[in-house]
Amino acid sequence: MAESYRIEKDFLGEREISNDLYYGVQTVRALENFPITGIQIARTPVFIVGLAYVKKAAAMANRDLGVLEPDKAEAIMAACEDVISGKYHDQFVVDVIQGGAGTSTNMNANEVIANRALEIMGHPKGAYHIIHPNDHVNLSQSTNDAYPTAFRISVYYVTNFLIEALKNLQTSFEKKGKEFEQVLKMGRTQLQDAVPMTLGQEFNAFAVNIGENIMRIREARNLVLDINLGATAIGSKINAPEGYPRLAVEHLRNITDIPVTLSHDLFEATWDTGDYVQISGVLKRIAVRLSKICNDLRLLSSGPRCGFNEINLPKLQPGSSIMPGKVNPVIPEVVNQVCFLVIGHDVTISFAAEAGQLQLNVMEPVIAYCLYQSLETLTTASNTLRTKCIDGISANVEHSRNMVLNSVGIVTALSPILGYEITSQIAKEAFETGGSVIDIVRSKELLSDETIDKVFSIENLMNPTFITKRK
Repeated sequence: MAESYRIEKDFLGEREISNDLYYGVQTVRALENFPITGIQIARTPVFIVGLAYVKKAAAMANRDLGVLEPDKAEAIMAACEDVISGKYHDQFVVDVIQGGAGTSTNMNANEVIANRALEIMGHPKGAYHIIHPNDHVNLSQSTNDAYPTAFRISVYYVTNFLIEALKNLQTSFEKKGKEFEQVLKMGRTQLQDAVPMTLGQEFNAFAVNIGENIMRIREARNLVLDINLGATAIGSKINAPEGYPRLAVEHLRNITDIPVTLSHDLFEATWDTGDYVQISGVLKRIAVRLSKICNDLRLLSSGPRCGFNEINLPKLQPGSSIMPGKVNPVIPEVVNQVCFLVIGHDVTISFAAEAGQLQLNVMEPVIAYCLYQSLETLTTASNTLRTKCIDGISANVEHSRNMVLNSVGIVTALSPILGYEITSQIAKEAFETGGSVIDIVRSKELLSDETIDKVFSIENLMNPTFITKRK
């Protein structure tokens, strides 16, 4: 009967490893050393796929340059394909936050791929004299170029998911803008009545805002296309054969269909994390603006009897354990909280990027953790906001219209005709008496009925024209 475990060793000693496991001794040490968040890198499968793409591109380049035997290269490439297809992700077990600039993550990948490659070649796991995690899977690489390259590949993918979610959200706002284009309502500044507008204009503005966010995140996403694969430890390309960086990047570009390019200065590219700061800053920008929109939705739906009550959000769940019939704006609320999380992550990423010293930034694991979480939660929040809130919003048309016609704010439309002083007196009287602006103007015979009807027509309140003549 075969042993149920194997012995693996490194320069620190030996460890028993279950034969069911594809990872090895260095991964075990990482599990012992970094019980930090309890979140394994397996929770970010797109990063694991990025690592497998990097290892496959490296094996292809090493094979082409004659430093890796073709049969070993083919086995490593096949093992990488298994990982890319979604297999063995449960073997990527190290904590997302770790010391060593991601070395534990890189070694976890090297060991899993090496042991799977050994299986493909018909050898037992741990037969590292045939395929070794460092000597073969990690050939011509360092954590310092493999990890950030995999990170950039995965960020590109995940950013595309966010862009798609935002595009769908923008479309939903545009549809509501069209649906509400004839719904008259009161615009507000400083939460006070301002001048009339339409609910459609308000929702169209939300759509435009989301569209601007999409443009900014697309611009930021393209920063990750500049990679340092082949830089090895610090940018000097030590232990990499001549021509390896160019060839490895070419293979990576072809197998991922992502237009990556080799950094023109590998020393700078190996320590710089400014691109992540830029992307995070754009995510913070999106979060701030998305949270503002959610605040507006909560205000517009407030009440229903004692608030604005201009729109109705979908009723999803009872809102109180004590107040019967209460329904809360839970989707905008949860999106608000996601936005706060993203803003906090941006602060962490900024500190981590600043904390790098000399030729390497060892804080990249926490940058990766925060950036992934920001991208993923913003994506899911955008999808949730669209499907569970925006698509189901309805307007309280008559209520909104009556608030406009009974407001004092519509007096602004009379300023070009009557002047600021007279309209101020009309506004003051309306405030003090509770009378309507229209009735006060009629009673004082300040304007003809024709002019009053023209100025305060629904069409003119929704799409105002400049009227100056008294009649």
